[in-house]
Amino acid sequence: MKNIKKNISNGEGITVEFKKSRGKVTADVYQSICAFLNRNGGQVILGVEDDGAITGIKEDALLRVDNVDRYNDRDDIRTNLIESYDRLMGFVAKHLPDKFYLIGDQRVSLRDKIFREVATNCLIHREFLNPFPAKFVIEKDRVYTENANKPHGHGLIDPTGFTPFPKNPVIARVFKKIGRADELGSGVKNLFTFTKEYSGALPQLVEDDIFRAVIPLTEQVNRRKKIINFCKTPRSTSEIMTHLGLKHREHFRSKILQPLLDEGILNLTIPDIPKSPKQKYYS
Repeated sequence: MKNIKKNISNGEGITVEFKKSRGKVTADVYQSICAFLNRNGGQVILGVEDDGAITGIKEDALLRVDNVDRYNDRDDIRTNLIESYDRLMGFVAKHLPDKFYLIGDQRVSLRDKIFREVATNCLIHREFLNPFPAKFVIEKDRVYTENANKPHGHGLIDPTGFTPFPKNPVIARVFKKIGRADELGSGVKNLFTFTKEYSGALPQLVEDDIFRAVIPLTEQVNRRKKIINFCKTPRSTSEIMTHLGLKHREHFRSKILQPLLDEGILNLTIPDIPKSPKQKYYS
């Protein structure tokens, strides 16, 4: 890392060129490589402006509590991977409580155990050639992340049958050496174990072209219990929302109701016509 920063501070020259290349590897990168190959070699450093400013990767960290359509706090992160990790963890520490937890007689930070894995996944396992803007969003009842991905399967990840696949092994190896990542595969198991202790519910990891991680917070557990108990008698969407004191219908349907249906916690009274105006839900 020190050598790279030193090369950047020395500026461009006959054997060093800077390329911004934030969204993709552009044609001029290959032209520079060919030029170096035809001479005595050289270095093409990506993620750097012509003037030496490090643009790095982009990660948008948001806090949304009072209104899901706006944000209460934001960190627009545009720097290298290591500094991005530190800023994501700082954002988490600023906005999320830490729960007292012991392993043996030693206190550990559940919050850091969980979001260390979430942050590293956002940064080191993403597909960097895809310009999809990565997100790290803290809401009132959950934290979710989204990042571009090169999937090796599709759908929810089951930790009991999960086979890890190294997506960016060189970056992962660097993060492991500096103590910011675990052995390949162990992080997912830790995430499920510690999230259960932190909030009483399990996380959701969805493998697709956009990788999505959802970490439930305490309020979501209480809300789920309320819904399950209330729906022992079949209830309509409006009845459930009124019971919970919610008004944002689309947010309720996509973020609260649909996950309960996907997990089989709630069932449809009219399964053949999911969008029936007479549809009700029962636990």
